[in-house]
Amino acid sequence: MKDENIKINIQEELERAKEALKSADILFENDLIKDAMSRLYYFTLHYIKALLLTKGLEPKSHEGALRLLSLHFIKEGILEPNVAHVFSKLMKYREEADYNPSYIFTKEDFYKFRKEAEILANIIRNYLMSKGYIT
Repeated sequence: MKDENIKINIQEELERAKEALKSADILFENDLIKDAMSRLYYFTLHYIKALLLTKGLEPKSHEGALRLLSLHFIKEGILEPNVAHVFSKLMKYREEADYNPSYIFTKEDFYKFRKEAEILANIIRNYLMSKGYIT
């Protein structure tokens, strides 16, 4: 991918992230907490995918996104391990929200994980800005 295409693709991922967060908030406001948790995960996934694009990486699966993040950004010391921990945790809770009908999330859970997701997004946004991918 050429640099200009990478920047365009990164911007598209960030737009999708913005939409996922908006969806999460709307679902939460309508007491659809499980669905809100799922969309919160996708908010972080799109940020991770934007980050991976900076190295020309395009994951084929959710687990692949986590592996590539860990290998190319955490292991190399570019980002702190807590980024991968937050993403991994949200991935697990997305699976619970989507596939386990007896799993219960509280409003406090959503608030907590939304805050963690926003911190993750800010870390990635700052990295993207520092490397000139976004302004």
